[in-house]
Amino acid sequence: MSPLKHEVTGAWLEQHPPGERLFLELGDLELESGDVLPKVKIAYQTWGELNSDRSNAILINHALTGWSDVPAWWPQMVGPGLPFDTDKFFIICPNVIGGCQGSTGPSSIAPDGKRWGSRFPFLTVRDLVKAEIELSNKLGIDKYLLAVGPSLGGMRSLEWAVAHPDRVLSICTIGSSAVATGDQIGVWSTEIHAIKADPNFLGGDYYESGRGPIEGMGIARKIAHLSYRTEYEMDTRFGRDLQGDGSGRFAVTSYLDHQANKLAKRFDANTYISLETVMMTHDVGRDRGGVEAALTKVEASVVVVSIDTDRLFPPRLQEEIVHLTPKAQPLRQISSPFGHDGFLIEVDQVGEAVREALELALERA
Repeated sequence: MSPLKHEVTGAWLEQHPPGERLFLELGDLELESGDVLPKVKIAYQTWGELNSDRSNAILINHALTGWSDVPAWWPQMVGPGLPFDTDKFFIICPNVIGGCQGSTGPSSIAPDGKRWGSRFPFLTVRDLVKAEIELSNKLGIDKYLLAVGPSLGGMRSLEWAVAHPDRVLSICTIGSSAVATGDQIGVWSTEIHAIKADPNFLGGDYYESGRGPIEGMGIARKIAHLSYRTEYEMDTRFGRDLQGDGSGRFAVTSYLDHQANKLAKRFDANTYISLETVMMTHDVGRDRGGVEAALTKVEASVVVVSIDTDRLFPPRLQEEIVHLTPKAQPLRQISSPFGHDGFLIEVDQVGEAVREALELALERA
């Protein structure tokens, strides 16, 4: 297939193998704070084909430690006949700015030739969405059938509906909220404190030191993982069992060590801090007259998904979105013993919600 040229922007969208990681230069990005992030680059991946009138695009917004490779973290969701059906739709997932998987973030090289590190600017959900808007403009995608995401991705999906009602027909926000709560801020700020307390953090400028804040990052991940899962799972899966390797460690301790080590191999500590700060400052009602005023104006069809055992984003937060959004469908609740991480595991139930949101979008298309 020959490249597609967008008549307005002149941007080219060439045919690439499905899932290949691609990059676009967005130029300078003015942030909500008034600061300017220069020479922004964004990484993204796509599946399926964009049709001739560019009306079959779906935007997937990944969660905190996710990235643009959706099948790697959300299995059985993208492909022929799957909820994100590549025979029918063009699916795109960008890596957020502030990230560490190809998009401009704290570990990227700044204009002075040094890594951003501690100098990387403060970001908000609105800044992340603004970068996604710029990417969409360059690709010539004026409107999405659906913007969908879990957790941090759900925050961004909701921001799309509030700030850019002409750019999305339907959204599906999963295990997320309209505003960060005191409990969430408490958890996330404690994780950030653990990273910054590591003597190898060096104020965020550890890239040339030879060793980053691995211990602090590991503690942060352990705290996070416990908030993602449930007391029931931890007790029934591990209980008071020992690891059985002669170390005297409890099995649950070994499990959390494994989770910490796994993340340390693929994730940057400054990105973790930057994106958790993004989540802590999330408030769709900021400077919009409050949450209720912001959600009342949403024009997109809205499917809200909660997870019954989610202790980080309890169902009452999704119930609030449904209650305050006139065009929201009745709350869809997923049953799972795995807590917040249920969105990763209960793919059949999540897939049903995605299909519902897509049907609503197609009715409006």
